[in-house]
Amino acid sequence: MLDQLESVMQGLSPAGSKYTRSEEHFGMNRFLAPVVSVLILAAMTTSEAQAADCDRACLKSMITKYVDAMVAHDPSRLPLATGMRFTEDSQELKLGEGLWKTVTRKGDFRQDYIDLRKQIAATHVMLFEENAQILYSVVLRVADQKITGIETLVDRITPTSRFKPDSLEKPLVGMSERVPAGKQMPRAEMIRIAMYYPEGLRIGSFVTAKTPFAKEAYRVENGTFIAGEGGPRPNAPAILTQKIILHPDVKASVAAVDEEEGIVLLWMNFGDTNSYGPGNALVTFEAFKVWAGEIHAVNAFFRILPKDTQRGWSSAD
Repeated sequence: MLDQLESVMQGLSPAGSKYTRSEEHFGMNRFLAPVVSVLILAAMTTSEAQAADCDRACLKSMITKYVDAMVAHDPSRLPLATGMRFTEDSQELKLGEGLWKTVTRKGDFRQDYIDLRKQIAATHVMLFEENAQILYSVVLRVADQKITGIETLVDRITPTSRFKPDSLEKPLVGMSERVPAGKQMPRAEMIRIAMYYPEGLRIGSFVTAKTPFAKEAYRVENGTFIAGEGGPRPNAPAILTQKIILHPDVKASVAAVDEEEGIVLLWMNFGDTNSYGPGNALVTFEAFKVWAGEIHAVNAFFRILPKDTQRGWSSAD
């Protein structure tokens, strides 16, 4: 760093003067001393910021630490930032409350979404309360390798649940596979493509919305294969032409963008469609595998909440 500063100093020195590293000269040069201080501080700040960022493995480990701390009912295991905020189903809670009190173990399914640029670690993970399945969505916001925010959504699978998981025994096809060489897309373009999905819901037709599904695209909802040729259900309806109802009040917000694996995770409130009980709406964290201008897979964990439910967190983009 000193060599780089010396080069800069030579350029800033008054005409005819020569910069040296001697303490005597440095102390007498009142013109250059403040500049050096600023440059050193800037260099140190940049270096420290870079060192504090989590890489992909670090962010994935944050998810592991979070799930393990939950099962142990021990928030003190987590690297928490001062003023950390926690919500469950869009409600502010103290960390350790809500599902933290009742969860008994973790399951085998976990699908991570790692946003390196925004330092967000998100996941869809299977948990249990005794023998009852929990479909759990988590979005961790990280800064300086500490968790600054925790956003969660809880769906309990009960005997009366419409959807019973049948597709979570193993990783979802294609979702965690690397994007084929040369098929990756810029972040903003990935989001634009994913947003064709809520637009199709809004007008009640993916065909009319021109939602760009790949031929092998499929959709899994709360662990159940629903539509598409790429899944295990025989004679499943095509995802593009499947009949869907109007969702005129659907709202979407970006939760995370995994640029390496080509996945956009959206938080959505489907709005009141008279389909989820009086005054209710479907609220979801829904992941879209996006590359080469098409949606290749969709994975949603959702639950029914009041129609006026707001996310309560800013969009990542």
